[in-house]
Amino acid sequence: MSIVIAIDPGISKCGLIVADIKEKKVYEAVVINSNLLLKYVKKKYHNEKNLQFLIGNGTSNKNYIKDLNQIVPNVIIAEEKNSTYRAKQRYFEIFPLSGIKSFLPREIFILNKNLDALAALIILEDYFQVKFDFSEKVKTKTWLK
Repeated sequence: MSIVIAIDPGISKCGLIVADIKEKKVYEAVVINSNLLLKYVKKKYHNEKNLQFLIGNGTSNKNYIKDLNQIVPNVIIAEEKNSTYRAKQRYFEIFPLSGIKSFLPREIFILNKNLDALAALIILEDYFQVKFDFSEKVKTKTWLK
């Protein structure tokens, strides 16, 4: 099983990353409304049965684990301590500031709406203990409907 979907669960929105473990590449970064998570997982699992699912153990994950286990087998629960905070740092690794912006404090920039997806990336990287390639070719979507 080389394709994994990492989930950063939340009360109102969830971040998701679709990545290949063998290639260490991210293919999709998504932020969706929390009430659409199960629908998204069902669709992904229906299209590709050979997936591994990883969910963070933080905010409201207990609400999802029982339902996810009914859809897919062997959902892995992973540590997600400080994942959102660390996602801010990872954001600037992936999208470094350039020019005059690089001299300004990072805190003044409004971050990309896919920060929740980057929190899922942190969960994924921590679990597998490897950094994944998040290139500009990654499909990103915010608030799937």
